[in-house]
Amino acid sequence: MSQSPLCTWSEPVLDEWIDYNGHLSEPYYVLVLGHATDEVMDTIGLGPAYRESTGASLYTVEAHVRYLDQVGPGALLEARSWVIGATGKLLWIWHELWAGGTLRATEEILGLHVDSGTVSGQASSSPFPDEVAARIQSALVPPGPNASRSIRVGS
Repeated sequence: MSQSPLCTWSEPVLDEWIDYNGHLSEPYYVLVLGHATDEVMDTIGLGPAYRESTGASLYTVEAHVRYLDQVGPGALLEARSWVIGATGKLLWIWHELWAGGTLRATEEILGLHVDSGTVSGQASSSPFPDEVAARIQSALVPPGPNASRSIRVGS
């Protein structure tokens, strides 16, 4: 992405994340990018205090990961995150996972704002509060060329 990220998240690769091929195992890309999603949520006002006071949160309803390059033991991972789309209830997040100056993976997440039903007893989607919606709108950047890709085999 050409714009500066909304936020970044960094963490080291742990030894137990290395698979039988000597590289970062698939689920740990998603784990680290999940932490990056939490950082986006914190940045736009959907962090722990919001969840505790409202009973609402962002639920991932779709995700697409592209594994672009291997990551070795001991690497420091940096996830860079952008908001690339939104509606009144949906948030589209783009993550890039970098290590050693190289883009290693991308992930796009579609999150749905959900009221867990702690007050009403019924979980349901709900609009973002006005202050969160305003932060989302101010963070919004156009999707890059690799967003919304699908898997294809052959030409």
